[in-house]
Amino acid sequence: MSKYKNITFYATQPHDCSYLPTQQATTLFMDPTIVLDQKLCTDLAAAGFRRSGVHIYRPNCAQCQACVPIRIPVNTFRIRRTQRKTWNRNASLQASKVPACFRDEHYRLYQQYISRCHHDGDMYPASVEQYITFLVDATEFTSFYEFREHGQLLAVSVVDHLQDSLSAIYTFYHPDFQQRSLGRYCVLWLIEETRRLGLPYLHLGYWIHGCRKMDYKLEYRPAQMRINHQWQQLE
Repeated sequence: MSKYKNITFYATQPHDCSYLPTQQATTLFMDPTIVLDQKLCTDLAAAGFRRSGVHIYRPNCAQCQACVPIRIPVNTFRIRRTQRKTWNRNASLQASKVPACFRDEHYRLYQQYISRCHHDGDMYPASVEQYITFLVDATEFTSFYEFREHGQLLAVSVVDHLQDSLSAIYTFYHPDFQQRSLGRYCVLWLIEETRRLGLPYLHLGYWIHGCRKMDYKLEYRPAQMRINHQWQQLE
């Protein structure tokens, strides 16, 4: 990171935390005028930063350290019995990689997902502007992975292709098929895709201690968490 020591970062004012309602959050943002090339994003992901649209950010809360970067070393990942069932349940899905751009079909699925699965969150209600700012305003190394069955779009994963990893930015899926565990399946598929590409890591963003919505990230073992500025193995 020493190469980027002159990059300017800005801290927000404390605001209500989106994940822990009793906490106040502060977020560190990189200067948005800096061009996001693949090398820079790779280094910042390794340092625990995430991308949302054109913004690179990291939690920077003085009194709380609940947000912990997590990644999967894909070559040592061991699939569990329940995960194997999820994998087999979705064996009929066809995955395809498409460029990161606005498509009505994607947005309609995103809108359904937010309305049905996250109606209690700060992303509700969905809007075209918010969707574009969050997911379509991407980098030249961002892709959308579509998951279809008999032509029907069931899930979309937005992914950054970094130099040493894939970074799962966001996944949304059809709320009528929750019994298929599509979100968990997409993570399993991305683990296999990362391995196929010969990359060592899949970044999953932040695991947040005390937030049940983030506990699914602990299901993929072994994982690595960035604690005290170092990646540490979690068996």
